[in-house]
Amino acid sequence: MEPVSFLKMHGLGNDFVVIDARTRPFSLSAAQAAAIADRRRGIGCDQIIVLEAGQAGGEDAFMRIRNADGSASAACGNATRCIGGFLMDETGKSRVVIGSEAGDLFADRAPNDKNGGKDVTIDFGPARLGWRDVPLARELDTLHLPLALGPVSDPAGCSMGNPHATFFVPDVAGIDLATLGPELEFDPLFPERANIGFAQIVAPDRIRLRVWERGAGITQACGTGACAALVNAHRRGLAGRKARVELDGGTLTIERREADDHVLMTGAVAISFRGTIDPSLLVESSETKTAASQVA
Repeated sequence: MEPVSFLKMHGLGNDFVVIDARTRPFSLSAAQAAAIADRRRGIGCDQIIVLEAGQAGGEDAFMRIRNADGSASAACGNATRCIGGFLMDETGKSRVVIGSEAGDLFADRAPNDKNGGKDVTIDFGPARLGWRDVPLARELDTLHLPLALGPVSDPAGCSMGNPHATFFVPDVAGIDLATLGPELEFDPLFPERANIGFAQIVAPDRIRLRVWERGAGITQACGTGACAALVNAHRRGLAGRKARVELDGGTLTIERREADDHVLMTGAVAISFRGTIDPSLLVESSETKTAASQVA
């Protein structure tokens, strides 16, 4: 096996190993993804992105996503923004179309960018609000889910191409993500598990957010989580259609457009470094296979 080239990128500290397989097919198993994501024995990242040739007319590329635990994901907001910035730099275009398991997503250079051309806007289309869309295990009102644990209760649910539950809390700093997050992620209410957000409404146009990401744990930023927080806050009358969402790694601007309810996310992207993956890292051991089989 030959060494595999990769690009390390991040959006507000939410970091990704990007493997370009547009001209050289590359298949990544759950165990291999988990080995790459390991921050002590691998490269280290929140998600691995395999970039493929576009599958439909008009797609500039197609991305496949694996979480740090090896499980597959249909969507990742910060990763989409990173891939959009990468493709626009490569092609010179001001808009690119990125295919994903969640559908086609549109990336644009952000208007009035004051960040040296590094701000990218992603159009996710409308949030999906039905109980089957999230999905939930049974028919429920997604605006008020019957879920509680410790100090938190009554989240709102939606899908941004992946499942989200947003709890609204008076002080996000007082929430123990490491304890509450994993138990809520695997609650039976969510047959495909869920990303768990804890949002503090600072003002109608300002939200403080921390997220326990499905398959990745605590991350510096979660783009789809920020979108879900704004959508759910607006649905409950807690926020307007546009807000700055402050995450541990920085701030995203999220807008739920009035004309069509499309959700727009704007934020910075960055390249950390380039490298090659040694073939030995991609050899699956019995331990990595066992661990990956539990989440794949």
